[in-house]
Amino acid sequence: MTRRTEWPGSADETQSAAGDAETRSGRRGRRGREDSGGPSSSRAESGPPRTPEEQARAICLRLLTGSPRTRKQLGDALRQRGIPEEAAEEVLSRFEDVGLIDDAAFADAWVESRHHGRGLARRALARELRTKGVDSALIDVAVGRLDSEQEESTARELVDRKLRTTRGLDREKRLRRLAGMLARKGYPEGLALRVVKQALEEEGEDPELLDQHGLLDM
Repeated sequence: MTRRTEWPGSADETQSAAGDAETRSGRRGRRGREDSGGPSSSRAESGPPRTPEEQARAICLRLLTGSPRTRKQLGDALRQRGIPEEAAEEVLSRFEDVGLIDDAAFADAWVESRHHGRGLARRALARELRTKGVDSALIDVAVGRLDSEQEESTARELVDRKLRTTRGLDREKRLRRLAGMLARKGYPEGLALRVVKQALEEEGEDPELLDQHGLLDM
C-alpha cells in the first residue's frame, strides 16, 4: 500500500476542533453570565468541570490527546466514569460533528499502521477493529484496502526475517514454526504454507519432502 493515512485526532487537531466546539456550545451561556455581571471565563478555566457534559468533554479530550479512540472506546470510558448516558451521547455526537471522532479514519489508519508495523493480515486486523467497536461495514472497507498481493508480500518479508533463527532445526520444525508465526498474525493456512515452502525451497529443501508436512498441531 502506498497511501499514507494520518491518525485521526492528533493533539493539535484535538485541541483546535474542541475549542471550536466549546466556543459554539458555550457562547450562549457565557453571554448570559456577562450580561448578569458574572465572570466571562469558562468553568473549565476557573475550576473543575461541574456538569456531566463538561466532565464528558474533559474526559474525551484527555483520552483523544493521548491516542486516537473510537466512539465505542470513548463511550465505554464515559460509562465507567459514571457519566449519564444522555450527556455522554450528546458529547460524543458533538465530537463526531467536528471530526474529533471518526471511526472510518481510525480503521484506515489502524490497518495501515498495524500491517506495516506488525505485519498483521486482514483477518487479524478485522478482529482487532471489532474489539474496538468499529462498525463491520467500516472494517470491510478498511481491510479491503489491503489486497492479496500486498498481504502475501508482507508474509514473505516476515518469513525471510524469521528464517535465519530456524536454521539448525529439522525440516518439519522449521515449517511448523514459520507457518505458525504467520497463522498467529492472521494469515490463512494455505497462504502461510505456500510462502514458507517457497522460502525453504530457495534454501535448498526438497519440495517433495516439504509437501509431506502440514500445519497440524501448530
